[in-house]
Amino acid sequence: MAKKDPTDLSVEERLKTLYQLQTTLSSIDEKRALRGELPLEVQDLEDEIEGLTTRIEKIQSDINDFDRAVSQKKGEIETAKASVERYKAQLNEVKNNREYDTLSKEIEFQELEIELCNKKIKEANIRIEEKKAELAQNQEIIDDRRQALEMKKGELDEIMEETRAEEEKLKAKVKELEIKIEPRLLTSFKRIRKNARNGLGIVYVQRDACGGCFNKIPPQRQLDIKMHKKIIVCEYCGRIMIDPELAGVKIESAAPAAEKKTRKRAIRKTVKKDDAAETVDVPEEA
Repeated sequence: MAKKDPTDLSVEERLKTLYQLQTTLSSIDEKRALRGELPLEVQDLEDEIEGLTTRIEKIQSDINDFDRAVSQKKGEIETAKASVERYKAQLNEVKNNREYDTLSKEIEFQELEIELCNKKIKEANIRIEEKKAELAQNQEIIDDRRQALEMKKGELDEIMEETRAEEEKLKAKVKELEIKIEPRLLTSFKRIRKNARNGLGIVYVQRDACGGCFNKIPPQRQLDIKMHKKIIVCEYCGRIMIDPELAGVKIESAAPAAEKKTRKRAIRKTVKKDDAAETVDVPEEA
């Protein structure tokens, strides 16, 4: 038998199918709600670990730069020491005071260069120790976050395993229902549902009010909803509205008003007895 074209469905059939789709999607939302904040927590931990990894790489790069600087300064010290030894040897061969003064200044300059290099090495070693302490601290944090991530992932996988089969069935049902709905109507429904805080795109009338925003619905509009002649949306929240009976929802009737208690009032009547007038109170139902 050929499938019925969605555009050939009556308004009543469209609304019923749309409401079935809503209830199925709400069931999927409930399954996902069981996961709570776990997916977000897992994502946050993964992002934090990624940030810590980048920070650790940067710290290690800084340590390597300081190590290279220390090695470079040590090389400069050796070069300066060799120059000092060479200039000192030349002092024994000077022929005048001018040459002596020049060599003395060179020796003094190289010794100052050695002192400066030693100072730079000392500062670099201090920075290396600071960076190593920072590296150890971040490594400890990242290890802790990785343990937390493994635990959270385990919890999430366990919950997903419990709900996966049922969720897959619901998703299959959603696809079947979506095929039955006119594309334009389906697109509008999805847009309404996306913008709705509680994910409800179609709601039934409850106590003369919209089941989504709970604003009162005029009697004439309620009558139009019950007639199933056209698709009507709430003028306040934009949700599609459906008659509870069509949605298959039983609405409890209001409790019957308490019977009015009969009130009795005393009516004064005058009765003659033995030519004497006597007034008595006669009770009468209101």
